[in-house]
Amino acid sequence: MSGDVDLSAQTMKLLRLPQSKVQLGVALPWNVRDENTNLLLSKGHVVENEYQLEALLERGAFVDAEEVKASSRPTGADADPSKTVVAVPNLFTLWERTTAELQKLVSNVAQSTDFSTETDQFARHIVELIDADPDICIYRMVRQENTQAFYYGYAHAVHAAALCVLLARRLNWPAEQMMSLVKAALTMNMTILDLQGQMAAQDHPMRDKQRAAIQSHPRQCVELLEKAGVTDAHWLAAVAQHHERSDGTGYPAGTSDINALASALRLVDIFVSKISPRTIRPALAVPEAIRQLLRDDRANPLATALVKELGMYPPGEFVKLASGELGIVVKRTDSVRAPIVATITDTNGKPIARTVRQDTAQASYAIVGSATDKAMLARLPPERLYGFSTVQTPQAALDPRLG
Repeated sequence: MSGDVDLSAQTMKLLRLPQSKVQLGVALPWNVRDENTNLLLSKGHVVENEYQLEALLERGAFVDAEEVKASSRPTGADADPSKTVVAVPNLFTLWERTTAELQKLVSNVAQSTDFSTETDQFARHIVELIDADPDICIYRMVRQENTQAFYYGYAHAVHAAALCVLLARRLNWPAEQMMSLVKAALTMNMTILDLQGQMAAQDHPMRDKQRAAIQSHPRQCVELLEKAGVTDAHWLAAVAQHHERSDGTGYPAGTSDINALASALRLVDIFVSKISPRTIRPALAVPEAIRQLLRDDRANPLATALVKELGMYPPGEFVKLASGELGIVVKRTDSVRAPIVATITDTNGKPIARTVRQDTAQASYAIVGSATDKAMLARLPPERLYGFSTVQTPQAALDPRLG
């Protein structure tokens, strides 16, 4: 009956979870709850790193005394296999793995017997991670403080591919066309991925030898893809032309007759570069990157679509509210200027222990601008903002039927 009361929750005896009882990388043997018995993590979840553990304990974590007792009992050979604990990585961990996974994919292109299919499977994996929570996808794109310079090129490709998914869907492009665009984003810089990492780490402008490699990489990537057996004309054209411009001033061919996918890929490539930090320069705040995008491509419907998809303040942007609070955008809304923000300070700018979500459509919590002092973000785990989001079947992304 709808009026029934959950007596089990009322009678549950909670024990505070000590840090010593959580083993990183090992499935939890019990559910973890907050002080009001609300479920935070399900039994079988894996806490992957110290940041996640710190966020969990800071939020206030408890376990049911009866579950603790049950987990310590020995199990017999006839235990029910359906109750076996299965470790499920959290969504942030799955995203973090994508850069290393892409590195492995492109490093083996010469040895691969079916690179086209392998890239398609990886692209579908990216799509599933986006579908699990698009706002978390954008958050990671915006918050790149902890990205190692060595992985810059690989992270850039993953971010660009993810943004291509969002843009193509905003434009209602067919799924097949979207997948060609995503695969082009993943492979557009195959021959310079390590060079991009070197350049991200260096404290001086591009050298002549580096510029020559940059200028020639679209053609070299197409040649490599063709040798690997790629025959998708849309994919190849997007890679070949993603640095061409409609006025003919691009490279390598200087053509003004540009494939539609290439135009989208060029836009995404430039935008992601603007919001990605390098040693020689910090990342642009997203609102400024958007202003530059609209200034340079105001008549481009692709630029307008991108802004509508992300909003002026997308997830991950650090902002100041009219209340005086500072917070991180965590969720988009129908308004491009009024997302949901998780505050991390009080009205005086002092850090608070628990985040509070505010609707910035309300005048008292309206966004007044981007926040500039980002020191407090250095050790801010995303789980504090989003909780421990999981994907129930992460391997299902490799099933072509899900596309």
